[in-house]
Amino acid sequence: MSEILVVDDEPALLRTLRINLSARHYAVRTAAGGGEALDRAAHRAPDAVLLDLGLPDIDGMEVLRGLRAHSAVPIIVLSGRSDAADKVGALDAGADDYLTKPFLMDELLARLRAVLRRLPGGAAPGRPVIGEHTVDLAATTVTGPRGTVRLTPTEWRILALLLANPGRLVPGRQILREVWGPAQEGRGNYLRVYLAGLRRKLERDPARPRHLVTEPGIGYRYVP
Repeated sequence: MSEILVVDDEPALLRTLRINLSARHYAVRTAAGGGEALDRAAHRAPDAVLLDLGLPDIDGMEVLRGLRAHSAVPIIVLSGRSDAADKVGALDAGADDYLTKPFLMDELLARLRAVLRRLPGGAAPGRPVIGEHTVDLAATTVTGPRGTVRLTPTEWRILALLLANPGRLVPGRQILREVWGPAQEGRGNYLRVYLAGLRRKLERDPARPRHLVTEPGIGYRYVP
């Protein structure tokens, strides 16, 4: 049974999350402040953390950095801060995902399942599927209804990075840095062009992608 640490100072939300998570057979611990959250995580490491940024004692970003300093535990930020800069800052500080309040419980649960799949023993399969296409990462081939789909080396690097993080939002700056180098972090137009090309080759409806999804102003996500 996976154990989830929920960190929020809103009693009603804590209660709602505890009820919904417990109903789906998660063990739940809660903390109403940053100091309490760090103490609980240090005492017994959770399998995932749901973290609010607006905490009464310690700013949630400091809690995020404190958790990330000694742990690779998946962290999903739940925050009323909807500005793209806040989202990018949290992701750069080590968050695995970011949901803006109010959020749909089903979406939160789906994202929680996605980050938990990244734990040891829950790694992404070696042959992920994108619509009608099967990707063989070891052989670097993509096979679809019409046979082999040819990808450029750059398309492969982008796709491999997204597939390595199933369900997780990967910041655009991270992709640019890892594919083109640190000097190109500001060139988001590169990504838009290459993602459009990947969708044309792999998505059933490139205009309404289901698997290679854009989070506007933040990054991209592979949805299995």
